[in-house]
Amino acid sequence: MQRTAKRLALASLPLAMIFATPALAQELTIGLTSEPTAVDPHFHNLGPNNALRSHIFEGLTQADENQQNVASLASDWEAVDDTTWRFNLREGVTFSDGTPFDAQDVIYTICRVPTVQDSPSSFTGFVAGIDSIEVEDPHTMVFRTASPLPLLPTNFASVGIISAEAFGGENATYAPDGCENMGTPPQAADFNDPEKAIGTGPYKLESYVRGDSIVLSRNENYWDGTPTWEQVTMRPIANEGARVAALLAGDVDVIETPPIQDFDRLRRDGYQIAQGLSNRVIYLHLDNNAEEGHVPPGVEGTNGENPFTDVRVREAISKAIDRQAIASRLMGTLAVPAGDLLPYPMFGTREDTPVDPYDPDRSRELLAEAGYPNGFSLVLSAPNDRYMNDEKIAQAVAQMLARIGINTTVDAMTASTFFSRRNNYEYGMWLAGWGAATGEISSPLIALVATRNADTGMGATNRQNYSNPEIDALVEEAMRTVDEDAREALLQEAATMAMADYATIPLHFEVTPWAFREGLNLTPRADQYTLAMEIEPAS
Repeated sequence: MQRTAKRLALASLPLAMIFATPALAQELTIGLTSEPTAVDPHFHNLGPNNALRSHIFEGLTQADENQQNVASLASDWEAVDDTTWRFNLREGVTFSDGTPFDAQDVIYTICRVPTVQDSPSSFTGFVAGIDSIEVEDPHTMVFRTASPLPLLPTNFASVGIISAEAFGGENATYAPDGCENMGTPPQAADFNDPEKAIGTGPYKLESYVRGDSIVLSRNENYWDGTPTWEQVTMRPIANEGARVAALLAGDVDVIETPPIQDFDRLRRDGYQIAQGLSNRVIYLHLDNNAEEGHVPPGVEGTNGENPFTDVRVREAISKAIDRQAIASRLMGTLAVPAGDLLPYPMFGTREDTPVDPYDPDRSRELLAEAGYPNGFSLVLSAPNDRYMNDEKIAQAVAQMLARIGINTTVDAMTASTFFSRRNNYEYGMWLAGWGAATGEISSPLIALVATRNADTGMGATNRQNYSNPEIDALVEEAMRTVDEDAREALLQEAATMAMADYATIPLHFEVTPWAFREGLNLTPRADQYTLAMEIEPAS
């Protein structure tokens, strides 16, 4: 059973023009915004890591450029019943070292994921809930789950398959409480060695030099045809000015997220810009802790009360923000105002979801109704190097809130400091972003809105202590519902309720830009990944 594809309206955004050019050299160099923290496909669930993983290690399924789940190492799959899935594996696939791929590699991979040590963000959730695995033949597998897991095929897109033979796991057997005969499971650092980084993907690792470069070479044994590039070099260049300079100097062929102020110059000099609507929503979270006497950090002038527990205050803040002004004046073509946590037509969204209107007069009325006719003061925390124009957006929001009587100071900092402090509940109100890895609205609902529960993993990024049992019940029911239409209806209802309650205040969806030299075509991706497989010589 595969989801019916819904296509994002990327065609409405300006994409790269196609130019006829002579045959290109078979080398491609990419300037990355952020460096992957490891080659290990199961070590860190992070965008740069996942993009690198896609080149070397494939999943049973994969997300296409619009985050629709499509076939990869599994040729097809079906839900036999609510707790049983049958996957047919693709035949004739080999790893980059020439060994054949089959069901044993899938078992070994699923067994290995929970054993990864010191993972900053684990992949264990993608393989949790599997009760048993039956191998009908080397290319047919049956997964039985303890309860309905409608996202199992989608989850498998995030789990890169590794070679059982490479690590002595040819006889590994699966059990939900711990596998047996695992050989010597690899450590994360092992995959930095090209001899250990063995996958089925279109490219294989040549070298990994932290802080300098990642070099990939063409996998001549690739099952889906000959990859375009003989060699792909990825260079981390965190500074946006340095990335642009590297492109202009010819040191790289493609760069991620060029600053919008350089677009005209790049185009005048013959470089191309491609843009694509992303799945990343930029949002505000507000401390909803309702304990008596709790005042959010940075909030003053509320007579010892938490103003954010009142939905009228949350609505006032939302209506004080001119999203269109932020999108047009600060972001140019790189943002679309958001009224939901995921852009339509991704799974679980509604076409008719409105963007909250800019209405400062109504905001002042709401504050007065809530008991704050003279407003109050707060500190808005934000990263200054994680999202496009993140600090500038925070400053704009602060100015808009000041107009309705909420005196707002911005505290911006590097992403590493920001997230560490956020996780320690040090903010009263903060700006952050969320990208839905699954391509459906259950991702932000579970992470940002659902009541925080360490046992179930619900609300993992809900550091604002928001809780609405009705929304929780809808999301939980959706995650038990295998029928796609029924699940989507439940998610739509949960999202509508969350927006009506201002559970999270969405600002905009990022539109991701890439810049590249003439003679190339690049396909934008909703997940913001830069993949060599989707960069081609212009014909």
